Amino acid sequence: MSTLHVDSAREAWDNIAAGYDQFVAPTEIWLANEALRRAQLRAGETFLDVAAGPGGLSLPAARLGAKVVATDWSPAMIARLEARAREEGLANVSGRVMDCHALEIDDETFDLTGSQFGVMLVPDQPLALREMARVTRRGGRVLLVAYGAPDAIEFLHFFIGALHAVDPAFPGLPASSPPLEFQVSDPEVLRARLAGAGLARVTIDTVTERLEFRSGEELSNWILFSNPIAGALTAHLSPEQKIDVRRILDGMLRERSMNGGRATLTSPVHIGIGVK
Repeated sequence: MSTLHVDSAREAWDNIAAGYDQFVAPTEIWLANEALRRAQLRAGETFLDVAAGPGGLSLPAARLGAKVVATDWSPAMIARLEARAREEGLANVSGRVMDCHALEIDDETFDLTGSQFGVMLVPDQPLALREMARVTRRGGRVLLVAYGAPDAIEFLHFFIGALHAVDPAFPGLPASSPPLEFQVSDPEVLRARLAGAGLARVTIDTVTERLEFRSGEELSNWILFSNPIAGALTAHLSPEQKIDVRRILDGMLRERSMNGGRATLTSPVHIGIGVK
């Protein structure tokens, strides 16, 4: 991966770090705990979180008593993670800035190496998975949490629907080359990539993530700060059109909610685990 590409990606993630920490990370806790339970993380084990963001997986692992190192190529994300750890008094987690395609870590260092919604969307995922396997000790586990079929991801369809309503010419997601988030949406592709990284006894379980939203603004913030792609999809809209998107999302959520409360949107999420 070129230095220019890394620098561009780092800047894009730096720009949304504060919003990700505020709007997105709090919604990832249930899924993180479920993934760590399935990966059988135990207190005292060493855990490496790759493409960690502000700690959606790292902090739950630290709360379970693991010795955690969190890595991300965004310095702003790592700064957010370290601030969260200090606030909670978690001395068993530390952050390091590095590219997941070339981890600056010795071979066979960690009991469990994982990534939640991080390595899911990197440009050379097979290389990143090989790096994750390399730094995992013999008999250790590698964990990857990634979105399933985009057709079943409700927040995505709400967002695309609102964009179409505001801009009928909006083309939607390209069918021939979908965004990187969905490169392992087929569980068999995920299985093959984990096996291709040298892992054995690969299991793929699909769980349902449930996200609750009360307003179009809340959903819009969650989507726009979840990764840089969402911002790129709306960059052509005027300020007035962006307000219209939130208004339309408001109406869609009201139709889904019960008695004016929060609306629940569901997504299939794969939890892939392999043993080195």
